[in-house]
Amino acid sequence: MTPEHAALIEGEPLPTERVNAFLAAPRRGAGNGATSRNGPAPARPQTEAPSVARQRRRWATQVVVTDELARRACADRGLKVPEEASPVSVLAVAETDVADLGSIVAAALARSPAARTLLAALESEQTVPETAVRDYYDRNRDRFLTPEALRRGVTPFDGVAPEDLLPYDEVREGISRELHKAAGRKAFFGWLDQARAGVTYTYGHEHPGDPSHPDHEHRH
Repeated sequence: MTPEHAALIEGEPLPTERVNAFLAAPRRGAGNGATSRNGPAPARPQTEAPSVARQRRRWATQVVVTDELARRACADRGLKVPEEASPVSVLAVAETDVADLGSIVAAALARSPAARTLLAALESEQTVPETAVRDYYDRNRDRFLTPEALRRGVTPFDGVAPEDLLPYDEVREGISRELHKAAGRKAFFGWLDQARAGVTYTYGHEHPGDPSHPDHEHRH
């Protein structure tokens, strides 16, 4: 018998029908079919082993739970709460982002407007000091070699002349954006880890990497 709720969030039930609807809806694909540290991506072959189907349900539960947690966090922050996660309305997530974020978080951000809204809010709250931007430029000179220096085969290990580097003022804004993005993701992961502490999963809906069930899979 299928339980009526997939999880309890701070004691409030998350209906199983939301996970079922998520699993049943047609998909245009997200995460490029990758598998990552958070378990198997949701590719759906015509036939699949029961263990794969069970893992897919656990994976989908995590995405739906993340969406619900994000919707609540948006409401708590006074942000406009978007519609809940949709398997159809997909914002593409780059393969590199799947690797960085993990398939569950990448899928939640792809399908959940609330998760994206919360991530944007967290990113806007981050402060990246000028010293951090400059330090990144100084420590990653290989990323800022001029095209001419690259053609000549210059590497940071050979000693780089000032004229071999793109000027700091030209790349500063891009570095700052990248560091803000990284800080925002770190804050999002911190929020999610804390928010998940209040979630209790029903049997069959555990995290795909939970070693307490026999089908668990936790890849890095």
